[in-house]
Amino acid sequence: MPHRLAVYPGTFDPVSNGHLDVILRGSQLFEQLVVACAVNIAKEPLFSLDERLEMLRETTADLPNVKVESFTGMVVDYVRSLGGKVILRGLRTFSDYENEVQMAYANRTFAPEVETVFVCASLEESFISSRLIREAAALDGDISRFVPESVAVRLQKKAHELKGAVKKHSKGR
Repeated sequence: MPHRLAVYPGTFDPVSNGHLDVILRGSQLFEQLVVACAVNIAKEPLFSLDERLEMLRETTADLPNVKVESFTGMVVDYVRSLGGKVILRGLRTFSDYENEVQMAYANRTFAPEVETVFVCASLEESFISSRLIREAAALDGDISRFVPESVAVRLQKKAHELKGAVKKHSKGR
């Protein structure tokens, strides 16, 4: 029986063109794709959960089968709560592969009925990461190629926070 629903989890801090590439491709593979913005206690996001959800909703508004939600806890529990059986993940590099496969094995341990499906990033987006985007924005780099325009505007507004974080980090070295 084909899986009609997939969940694409992440922190999306900020949502990038790489994320949108995976979202678009996932929306073509599944009847419904839930983009699940994680509340991750191990990370200190630049954008609040509400801001990240708003950016995701803005940038996926033209995809009728994509729904944006937030979740806490284990992703497999969230997938189960939706009646889903598929976690969608994007791969950019070999190190992504190692990390993602390890996570997929862990998820299978907790929920053997939940599969992880990987899509390789488009070549143009393969080097983009949210961390790279935040760092470039903090250094006044042109990030317009990496994020939608509305996200670039939000990053420019947060530039002073980013610059403070970069200065704080560089003093700690």
